[in-house]
Amino acid sequence: MTLTNSTSVSSVSAIVVAGGSGVRFGGPRPKQLALLAGRPLLARTVAAFEDCPCISEIILVLPEPWLTVVWEEAIRPFGFTKVTSVAGGDTRTESTRRGLAAAAGDLILVHDGVRPLVKPALIEAVARAAAEAGAALAAVPVRDTLKEVESGRAVRTVDRAGLWRAQTPQGFRRDLLARSLAGAGEATDEIGLLERLGLTAAVVPGSADNLKITTPEDLALAEALLNPGRPAIRVGHGYDLHRLAPGRPLWLGCRLIPFDLGLLGHSDADVLAHALADALLGGAGLGDIGQHFPDSDPRWAGVAGADLLGLTMAKVRAAGYELTQADLTLVGERPRLAPHREAMAEALAKALGVTRPDINLKATTTEGLDSTGRGLALAAYATATLYAKQMGKLT
Repeated sequence: MTLTNSTSVSSVSAIVVAGGSGVRFGGPRPKQLALLAGRPLLARTVAAFEDCPCISEIILVLPEPWLTVVWEEAIRPFGFTKVTSVAGGDTRTESTRRGLAAAAGDLILVHDGVRPLVKPALIEAVARAAAEAGAALAAVPVRDTLKEVESGRAVRTVDRAGLWRAQTPQGFRRDLLARSLAGAGEATDEIGLLERLGLTAAVVPGSADNLKITTPEDLALAEALLNPGRPAIRVGHGYDLHRLAPGRPLWLGCRLIPFDLGLLGHSDADVLAHALADALLGGAGLGDIGQHFPDSDPRWAGVAGADLLGLTMAKVRAAGYELTQADLTLVGERPRLAPHREAMAEALAKALGVTRPDINLKATTTEGLDSTGRGLALAAYATATLYAKQMGKLT
């Protein structure tokens, strides 16, 4: 793989270090799974490297207790093809060592897993500079006035001339990174380890957008940067009701449910799918289900709820939105939802092309006060939360 006219490397590996605990961010789950514009921020980080042609493989270094969860929520649903994962260590340096041991490239890029706004162009620029100079990093010059503080008091101004804020990715010829990691001690980044060998690295101008998510405030800033000038979140509401009748199969939540009655309608009458479709269309400002799938059109006779949701989601995505979460409530005396809840949620998620945690499904009754309470019908309410999509892998 040629990165410059004069320097050629056989392959470039990216080590995405995401093994930290995120103490400053707070919460019971790793901040790598925090949602940024509706998707785990780690997925957005990985997407930038997946979309970069110069990257041959991505080694994802994850906290060992969360390996499976992170993979299932932030990697598998998005169809990444270059990614493998390894368990991280107790320190940043140990995590990078483990990533290097799993990497095959002779040029290595190391990137913070919680810098989700990195651009493929910057990734390639750092790779080119590292191929030429042996090591390189993204960085931005310090623009603020710097103060030295003692006991809560500013005691002197620090000259900011020549000072830059280090970012990632940081790139290395493999042998240089191995030598840097072999030394004793820790550093806050890999270039810091290189400097202990008396070596220097080329600096590639980074971007103010390439921020590291450390606190919830950083996440809010990243959200604003991803969605300039437009609402990031939109909410739609849907409702549907169908009569129960003998001789009909009962389709609920895109699943065939064993029951002595089925729902009567022009389509399969899946009230959960229909309510959700209306919520999706409403959130995207696209009208309602009757406009798009009228019962006067023979094309929609007997249409399955799963197919209808797939078509609806395609319209929503074409309008520039993606689903971040759907909340559904089934109203009726029977059948009982509990034995089928998980299968329904999985089927709904599959029909929409989203992950299982994006679907919340529950049930209630009206205590015999209306047609659903008397066992004559089933009804469903749905709320869909959408976010404005961005161009790239996750759109």
